[in-house]
Amino acid sequence: MAKVGKRTAAAREAVDRKKLYALEEAVALVKGNASAKFDETIEIAMNLGVDPRHADQMVRGVVALPNGTGRSVRVAVFARDAKADEAKAAGADIVGAEELVEEVQKGNIDFDRCIATPDMMPLVGRLGKVLGPRNLMPNPKVGTVTPDVKAAVEAAKAGSVEFRVEKAGILHAGVGKASFDEAKLAENIKAFTDAVAKAKPSGAKGTFIKRVALSSTMGPGVHVDVASVQS
Repeated sequence: MAKVGKRTAAAREAVDRKKLYALEEAVALVKGNASAKFDETIEIAMNLGVDPRHADQMVRGVVALPNGTGRSVRVAVFARDAKADEAKAAGADIVGAEELVEEVQKGNIDFDRCIATPDMMPLVGRLGKVLGPRNLMPNPKVGTVTPDVKAAVEAAKAGSVEFRVEKAGILHAGVGKASFDEAKLAENIKAFTDAVAKAKPSGAKGTFIKRVALSSTMGPGVHVDVASVQS
């Protein structure tokens, strides 16, 4: 059995695993336990009352966090001609068409967000098996297939977060950094939760947001009272 370090043990002891903390208290506790030598990401995990195996229970979307994510995002855009120039001017890190498709097919994926103009989707569609498992496939439902590449790139750079429910109805995302003050983290978490609530699918029955937990990259999870994270 692996030995638990003093820092990890102290962090675990500070959390009552059976308690539901109010959002502000949970944020303070998670920040206090983020004692690694780097700026840890604050993450939210949600257990939703859906079965994503059914198409009418899939939950996905995008939200612009009011205080950003605290991390730099590398954005790739599949576009040609004027739209390619527009993407570059907006701050896209990688822009291309057929040549970019070839690079991705080779496994060269040096980006965190992927955007495409509608006319590029016949080409980009070939990359489903490569980009899909990484949750990078452009999709019009989350605004990453769009003719307005300028707005899409700026939103990605400003701190928009895509979310998609996984198996067993679990959804998770980064909502800021441990260096953020507590008020900004709480604001980001409420904005994220509201976006997920608005994305409730027609097939979802009963309680939609069942459980919520917060943690830092290296810290233990803290269970949060669901009512306290909803605006």
